[in-house]
Amino acid sequence: MPAKAKLAVFISGKGTNMAALLYASRLPGAGYEIVLVLANDPDAAGLKLAEAEGIATFALPHKGMPRAEHDAAMEAEVVKAGAEYIALAGYMRILGDDFVKRWEGRMLNIHPSLLPKYKGLDTHAKAIAAGDAKAGASVHLVTGELDSGEVLGQAEVAILPGDTPEHLANRVRVAEHQLYARVLGDYVSRPYDPDWLVAQVRERAMAMPQAEETLSHGMPCFGIVKGKKFAWVSVDHHGDGITALLAKISGADEQAQLIEMDGERYYRPPYFGDGWIGIRLDLGDTDWASIEDWLSRSWRAVAPKKLTALMDAADEF
Repeated sequence: MPAKAKLAVFISGKGTNMAALLYASRLPGAGYEIVLVLANDPDAAGLKLAEAEGIATFALPHKGMPRAEHDAAMEAEVVKAGAEYIALAGYMRILGDDFVKRWEGRMLNIHPSLLPKYKGLDTHAKAIAAGDAKAGASVHLVTGELDSGEVLGQAEVAILPGDTPEHLANRVRVAEHQLYARVLGDYVSRPYDPDWLVAQVRERAMAMPQAEETLSHGMPCFGIVKGKKFAWVSVDHHGDGITALLAKISGADEQAQLIEMDGERYYRPPYFGDGWIGIRLDLGDTDWASIEDWLSRSWRAVAPKKLTALMDAADEF
């Protein structure tokens, strides 16, 4: 069972979405655990709930503090708690660009509209005024532009005849509580999901010149059209429970050096011999730039010289 991702949650008020995330995190199979709840208001009701549930809390009023200074203090607590991801759950303060950049791809937010519609405030009133048939909620990655990051999931809520913004908000909130936990759990579990891992390798392998994908020995396999294979992805092969990239190397000496350097990540793939190395992708910390380099090197090891010469020439421009 993969380790649970450690999550910090930022709130400003009641913390109902934080509570939904917390209780979902305690269900069987949850992919994350909340290690810290932070607020920019010491009187935020959600802090008392978190404390009652045994979750560490931190509060720091932002009034009178420069934004960068407040961000730094909050971030220091997040890092101290060992959090790998941040979930904004009703946090009514805009974070600085530097903070957002440092947590790019690791900070999520939930917004009460079907983005890209109705960014910012008063979303329910806007949806009703526009005559929309449906409103809803969106979970998205946080970027420097307000409510504009990649949308990871949405839930639709019907707008009823005579709806008021308050009535609609109450129903959307129910949808939020279900949506956020599911989308967040799926997102933080991706580094362990074989299908997602294979897709990441496929995207990079198929970017190589004249690459093709086939299935070989039950494994996704990448080779050069009418040529040799340069990579496999082993997924629970013979029940080993591992998802790994198999790539070409120079020989037994390099294989031994890699395994000695990091025996958890690198291994000698059965049936492939000394010219290949297994690189585990399911440890939760895969460096995809490194995997791209491995694929490029492996492709070069089997590609015809004419093809590598053309690629080298292209790289010069």
